[in-house]
Amino acid sequence: MSFTLSGVNMINVFFIAAGVGVCGLSIMQIRSSTHLEKNVRWYFQVFFLLVEIYILTHLARLLMEGMPGSGIRTALYAVTLVEMISAGVTAFMMSVVILMGSRTGKHERKLQIVLLILLGVHVLFLVVSQFSGAIFYFDEANLYHRGPLYLLSNLNPLIMLLLDAWLLVRYRENMSKRARIAFWVYIIAPVVAIVIQSFSYGIQYIIFATVAAAVFMFFAVLQDLNEQYRQQQESAARISTELDMATGIQASQMPHLFPAFPNRKEFEVYAGMTPAKEVGGDFYDFFLIDEDHICLVMADVSGKGVPAALFMMVARVLIKAHLQNGESPGEALKNVNEQLCEGNEAALFVTVWLAVLEISTGKGVAANAGHEHPALRRADGEYELIVYPHAPALAVMEGIPFKEHSFDMHPGDTLFVYTDGVPEATNAENELLGTERMLQALNREPDAFPETVLKNVMDGIQDFVQGAEQFDDITMLCIRYNGMQQFEEGK
Repeated sequence: MSFTLSGVNMINVFFIAAGVGVCGLSIMQIRSSTHLEKNVRWYFQVFFLLVEIYILTHLARLLMEGMPGSGIRTALYAVTLVEMISAGVTAFMMSVVILMGSRTGKHERKLQIVLLILLGVHVLFLVVSQFSGAIFYFDEANLYHRGPLYLLSNLNPLIMLLLDAWLLVRYRENMSKRARIAFWVYIIAPVVAIVIQSFSYGIQYIIFATVAAAVFMFFAVLQDLNEQYRQQQESAARISTELDMATGIQASQMPHLFPAFPNRKEFEVYAGMTPAKEVGGDFYDFFLIDEDHICLVMADVSGKGVPAALFMMVARVLIKAHLQNGESPGEALKNVNEQLCEGNEAALFVTVWLAVLEISTGKGVAANAGHEHPALRRADGEYELIVYPHAPALAVMEGIPFKEHSFDMHPGDTLFVYTDGVPEATNAENELLGTERMLQALNREPDAFPETVLKNVMDGIQDFVQGAEQFDDITMLCIRYNGMQQFEEGK
């Protein structure tokens, strides 16, 4: 007989309609939860779509059952097969959710393979039995009947549920109480419904149990995910606040008030740093050792972020202390290197260009520990790189000597030092700025004062990278030597 509006059928239709509506609302809820990871949203949308397919194919079978015709008979076999397969795939996806929530570590991959095998066997068994009537068949009147092996159609899903139960017991400490309860409900409700339906026809308890348990499980997992998201946001806000404070502390540790020496007319100095992250590993420094000697420092710590910034602050303090103690650039780097090598478990290192300039004569002594070559402009000339061999970076190896180089600055000369973030600035085509383009930027206005020099170079970098992401700190320092004549006039 065909579908009739009996009491039992009305209840079944109500269960199906309610299930479709609830699943649809759940899918809409998932789509609107944009804070969830994309793969999580995708997974649960597919999950509820499969539940909808399961209950809609069941409705289709319910409506077509008993209707005459060979086409109806073929359709009945097709929708019933899809119904059973979708039920198995839904059970598989639920098991994967529980497995992921269990955080089994090294066993997760093996258990995933077991679940895939169970699903494959389940689908193969259903497809093969389609031609034998072992699980279900339709008689000449197109009425549904269970076959002699009907109970086996639920065997693999039941094994999955037993595996789920084992996971919930074995790894219960890895889940929240809310999630454990929801997972247990999802396991127990379908089992009870399957047992009842295995011995009776009529009301489709399995549909009600599956939808209700799935929705309960989903919202429990969603609450956990929302709680994790809230904690992540709070943690991110706290870290952002702490990084802002670290940025301020780091900036305050380097000279940042200009003009730096307003009463000294013999020279003009300007410096700046643009970190790639909130805090960087580059640093610059300049300070008077005495009334006639100024020290210039440009350095770059390996790595980025807070560890590099902490290492930078230690290196800066040590370098300044040794120079103020009367040591020459080479001696200072040698002693700082020994200190930084002690307990350097993070294996960080720092490249340093260091010079001491005698203000009265313009004579200077420099030492280079693996750093970029400086650019020098003579009065009325253009910037050129001063290339010479240099020693390894600090904190690489103990017992390294650091050779010193003498140089002279004459009135009108300008010296420019920088970190590798300048020549290694990268555009969208993964091309580097390079020292040639850097020199071109410097020579746009070769006679510019230090502040303008840094601005010209930064403008050159921005024109080259065209908004591409900055991968390295950009730090520059420029000093213009005016000589003793300006000093005498300034008295």
